Amino acid sequence: MGILINEQTRILVQGITGREASKVTQEMLDYGSQVVAGVTPGKGGQAVHGVPVYDTLRQAIDAHPEINAVLTYVPPLAVKDAVFEALDFNIPFINIITERVPMLDTAQMHAYAKVRRTRIIGPTSVGVINPGARVKVGPIGGVNVDRVYAPGPVGVMSKSGGMTTETSWIIRQAGYGVSTAMGIGGDFIKGGNFVDLIPLFFNDPQTEAVVIFGEPGGGDEEALAEYVTRYGLQKPIIAFVSGRFVDRMPQGVQFGHAGAVVERGVGSPARKIATLRQAGVLVAEVQHEIGALLKEVLE
Repeated sequence: MGILINEQTRILVQGITGREASKVTQEMLDYGSQVVAGVTPGKGGQAVHGVPVYDTLRQAIDAHPEINAVLTYVPPLAVKDAVFEALDFNIPFINIITERVPMLDTAQMHAYAKVRRTRIIGPTSVGVINPGARVKVGPIGGVNVDRVYAPGPVGVMSKSGGMTTETSWIIRQAGYGVSTAMGIGGDFIKGGNFVDLIPLFFNDPQTEAVVIFGEPGGGDEEALAEYVTRYGLQKPIIAFVSGRFVDRMPQGVQFGHAGAVVERGVGSPARKIATLRQAGVLVAEVQHEIGALLKEVLE
């Protein structure tokens, strides 16, 4: 089954005529995703890889009322308007790929999404994939998806885009596949975090274990530990937290990643690891140990 996307997912791409969006549209179509429409103001009447382009979201939805997912591929300062438009039409799932979205815009989008009961993944997401349904939203997996992603019992959530596929490759090498894998983005504020999404995996009958890839900064991993401490570890969770070198750096050192904010120990890899372990989450010392831990909990 998987979560968020399935065989019934019908995708609209905002900014479809852009170079990257056009390339990813072809990748999604090649994999089997149903991309039914795109929107770029002023480009209505064109087609991208056979997908019709409209000037507005209203025009696209009037022509394709089956649309139930939006991939947002527009410039940073246009993201909030694009997402608010999708929210106004009650699109149930929005995946934002764009990076460098202003933090206030993200906070406002997230707040409005809760009102509209819409699930947002991103910004800075690499996408979501459900191999069993052969559907992906976003660039996740690239052009050679089947080399890494096969159907299986493991859910994957990663704050790093590239490490979403790397983690799934380690799972594949261990002899397993994934139910749903996603890059949730590494920004300090994002639409969907570990706590938002873990209940979906717990309730998914296909998912038997969940793997998360964490990074320095923010409190997502600590919040997940608090959640499973309070509500129980309903399925095994395996975590790897990257960037342990950060704990050895002097206070005040700046890192390029938007979400890599560590203050007074909060957000440090050491604290994340300790908190997760205390909650019963299995933490890999090195990333490739994920495969061995999966064998422990699944076999």
